[in-house]
Amino acid sequence: MATIRHHAHIDRSPDDVWKVVADAGAISNWFPGIDTSSVEGNVRRCSMGGGAELVEEIVTSDDQLRRFQYRITEGPTPLDFHLGTVDVLPDGDGSLVIYSTDVSPDETKALFDPALAGGLDGLKRYLEG
Repeated sequence: MATIRHHAHIDRSPDDVWKVVADAGAISNWFPGIDTSSVEGNVRRCSMGGGAELVEEIVTSDDQLRRFQYRITEGPTPLDFHLGTVDVLPDGDGSLVIYSTDVSPDETKALFDPALAGGLDGLKRYLEG
């Protein structure tokens, strides 16, 4: 199993950042490449260009820890395992956001690594304006 981890300081309070991360159905507002997104129960659907769709199970949305976890259950790339985690931590007068993913098969790391980096950059740009 491969592990990917990216982090960034965001010049907004942890509560402000968490409100955006925890709003699972609005990920299309800040994650590049996701055109539309919605949530029903604990299932998030993300539509991307070319008609591709991701179906994700929301595993954890913990307001106290400010931790969001999801796993891809259906998508254009065959996966044996996927668990994405976004942690929002206090960092001085802003926030430290850690975005990590465990994924198998290992070869899919090359696909997910730039996507996570882009997602984290998109979150930072969205929140910092």
